[in-house]
Amino acid sequence: MAASGLRVPARRRPLTRAGEARYHRPPGVRHAWGVGEAGGVTGKQRGVRLGLLGLGVAALVTLTVLVTSTGPGGTGVTSPEHFDLPALSGGARVRLVEFRGKPTVVNFFASWCTACDQELPGFSRLSLALKGRVNFVGVDSLETGDGMFMPRRHHITWWPLARDVAGAQGSGLHDALGGGSAMPLTAFYGADGRLLDVERAALPEDILRSRLRTLYGLAV
Repeated sequence: MAASGLRVPARRRPLTRAGEARYHRPPGVRHAWGVGEAGGVTGKQRGVRLGLLGLGVAALVTLTVLVTSTGPGGTGVTSPEHFDLPALSGGARVRLVEFRGKPTVVNFFASWCTACDQELPGFSRLSLALKGRVNFVGVDSLETGDGMFMPRRHHITWWPLARDVAGAQGSGLHDALGGGSAMPLTAFYGADGRLLDVERAALPEDILRSRLRTLYGLAV
């Protein structure tokens, strides 16, 4: 029993309760964004992290689809902005990215295409006249016979030549450019790799000259 006239000091409240974090902030100081009372992750931060994870998964799925387009003709990328096709002859690849720095004309042909047979002499002459200034690329698409027939016949075997893949009939890139059943087809790219125009019919030499002048400022 306490002596008369003496007061027993009241029991002080502990600084923290059991299981409570020993975290104190000065009055008037708010939490840093994304950090809870015990330095944990807030719901807002978890949401941001989940969002970033979702974007990463979506990008990976898109990349996988681009890289694994497979069908008639083999495997390749048939997106017009990123095409990557097997070479028509040999084991090399023909990739759009490798032609950046110069305007690029991509011409589609097939061995059965009579309109291709009519336009390719003009393409052959102009490609020689513009050699070193404009890339000319050939793509064999919708093929039912010898893919090298047109290149040999019109002396364009020196062009980078590709074989179209997947799609309706070994025609994935042709289809992606809106070709449908049209043949020939010609796609014009800028030096930065941007698709500028697509012609879905034969181009006589004078019309091809006009397109080169309009799109690239070249007088041939």
